[in-house]
Amino acid sequence: MVTGDVCLIIIGLARKTKNGAYIDLRFIFWRSVFEYFNIMSVPIYVVGSSNTDMVVKAGKLPSPGETVIGGSFLMNPGGKGANQAVTASRLGGRVTFVACVGNDIFGRQALQQFQREKINTDFVVTDPNHPSGVALINVDARGENSIAVAPGANGHLSTAIVEQAFQSIIGPAILLLQLEIPIETVEYAIELGHKKHAKVILNPAPANRLSDEVFKHIFVITPNESEAELLTGIRVTNLESAKAAAGKLHEKGVRNVVITLGARGAYLSNEFTQQMIEAPLVTATDTTAAGDCFNGALSVALSEDLPLDQAVAFACKAASISVTRMGAQSSLPYRKEVDGSEFVVKK
Repeated sequence: MVTGDVCLIIIGLARKTKNGAYIDLRFIFWRSVFEYFNIMSVPIYVVGSSNTDMVVKAGKLPSPGETVIGGSFLMNPGGKGANQAVTASRLGGRVTFVACVGNDIFGRQALQQFQREKINTDFVVTDPNHPSGVALINVDARGENSIAVAPGANGHLSTAIVEQAFQSIIGPAILLLQLEIPIETVEYAIELGHKKHAKVILNPAPANRLSDEVFKHIFVITPNESEAELLTGIRVTNLESAKAAAGKLHEKGVRNVVITLGARGAYLSNEFTQQMIEAPLVTATDTTAAGDCFNGALSVALSEDLPLDQAVAFACKAASISVTRMGAQSSLPYRKEVDGSEFVVKK
């Protein structure tokens, strides 16, 4: 059987490098076009969820039937897709967000926020029949929480919306997805993105199972320890178990695996390297959006054609800044902060 890489070589669309990797010449062609017009990064398409987080902080979590008085109330924009889109835009990415919100005050506020963040909202669809996604979060004095999520319009982000959005992809692109929208939409977006020659980044969160067929179309997958365990059956507790879990994902067809390990950093594995990329040493205040920040930053670095190890290091640095601040989108850094900050990397 002739592989896809060999087919591209035969018809002159790929070239084999000295280290055995294949370079897709279509990507190089469009990169040269972008550089000619002084466009220094390829576009990023984020397909995912948008929520409004309603948070009540009180001394204790209410028991069933109990009302707790004396809490403070916060309302913040959230949703994994929205957090990642905002991160990518703040770090300099050219971001298009593909999402579904309700025809209500939360949906209108979300759209206004995305536009303030300079995100293309042409494909943020307003659903007239379902409300915007909402998360109700109770937090006690120790930081413990209980969360109830009503996905609302997020659960109706359809393959048709994705297909319409992807018609605007005319050259190389980065595609970033999570799992807070219907799985069939995620899998369709992965397959269509691959056909469009996009580099697909899948953040498999919250943890869920996927069809084995889609893994071969993923450029890089970024599970945390628990998500890696669900996908592979291997409990990730140290470097050796991370290596074993990455191996299972390679067997499924994923070329590049990045397992995020919280404050320790991230484990990168592919055909050419297996290495631990350590995170900067910081004092964490709130880790709410750290994973989303990591993935948004990774998409920006790859859109700028950074080598994968450097892209992961960039993402670790951005996420380390985010955990020093409270909140989700309020914690996400800007590019000048990531480029200008100096951290001590743990040894």
